[in-house]
Order: sequence, then C-alpha cells, then structure tokens
Amino acid sequence: MGKSSKFISINWNGNLAYAIGLFTSDGCLSSDGRHLEFNSKDKEQIEHFRKCLNLNNKITKKARSNEKIKKYYRIQFGSVQFYKFLESIGLSSRKSRTLQEVKIPQEFFPDFLRGLFDGDGCFRIFTHSESRYPQLRTSFASASPPFIRWLQQKIKKALGIEGFIGKAKRDENLIYAIADSLKLLNYMYYSPNIICLSRKFQKAKPYFMRT
Repeated sequence: MGKSSKFISINWNGNLAYAIGLFTSDGCLSSDGRHLEFNSKDKEQIEHFRKCLNLNNKITKKARSNEKIKKYYRIQFGSVQFYKFLESIGLSSRKSRTLQEVKIPQEFFPDFLRGLFDGDGCFRIFTHSESRYPQLRTSFASASPPFIRWLQQKIKKALGIEGFIGKAKRDENLIYAIADSLKLLNYMYYSPNIICLSRKFQKAKPYFMRT
C-alpha cells in the first residue's frame, strides 16, 4: 500500500452507511492506525465498496492463509482520517469478536443493514418437511455476541420484529422467519435504485416484492 493518506467524505448518506455495513462484515483495520482492507469473494462487492467511498485504488486478488488459489478480491487503502472515523462509530482493529455496536444515524440504518446483509447475511428458501410450503429465513452472522444482540434490538426498534438467535460453531446467527423476513427485506430494499449485491437481491426479489 502506498504512503499517502486519503481523505474520504464522512457526510452521512445511504452509500456511506452501506459501505460501513460491508466493512463491518468483511473489512480489516490495520493496527498501524492508517491502513484499511476490504475483502470479498464477490468482485461486485469490492466495486460497490470502492464506488461508495469514491476510491480509485486497484482491486487485487488474494488467497486465504491456508490456501494457494487466489479466489478472494480485495481493496487496500490508507486514510488516517477515515480510520479514526470508523473507530469513533465503534469499529476497531480487533472487531470480529469485540464489536459492541455501530453508531449509525437511524435514517441510514436500512442501508447499513443491507451492507451487513450483503457481507455476512444469508437468505434461505426451503420446503417445510410436513406442510410442504416454502419457508423463508433471513439471517445475519457475527462472531461477537454483544453485536448480534445490539443488532437484534436495533431491528426490533425499527420494525417491531424479534427474530431469534442461534449458535453455530464460531458465530451466532440472528434469524428471521417468513413474515419477519418479508418485513426485513422490504426495509433493506426500499428502492429499486439502491446499491446492493445483485445475486442476493435477485434471489430475494420474488418474495419481498409480493408484500
């Protein structure tokens, strides 16, 4: 990464909130107080992140520590100013397991939530074993239990839906079933012109557009 330190606008808008949602999921703050990195299997995700923050840094590929094939995309940049801003709203260099909450204006919480969903969220469709009716599940994963509980309360305050928390091997999952999934999806995808990961949008679109 270069030695220059970029200035990134931190005037709140939907794109900034979306980018912070993405970074909360798959971003990394270096311990040096300046450098940042965002990774994803989806190149589109990296392109969205770069566009939202008005970056011109090159998108490269990398392999995970125990792999040889470079199948992950990433963008790296240096910005002391943006690094400090992220710290001021709750992120840190060890955020995976220590994250408590992210200070997002309520007006832009749907955009933050959509970024979080595009990064660490999942939308599942399956058939109930007895009724044979389609079942929907929308979920968010995190290795930080306090963050999952904060997220649950924020969504409850915004939409009046509770969801439930399930445990996986390393993460906890905040899960919403059929009716609550539809409310949540309509909340996140409030306009046809918003920025989002197209493969998740297309998978969910036939369902939430019915409400």
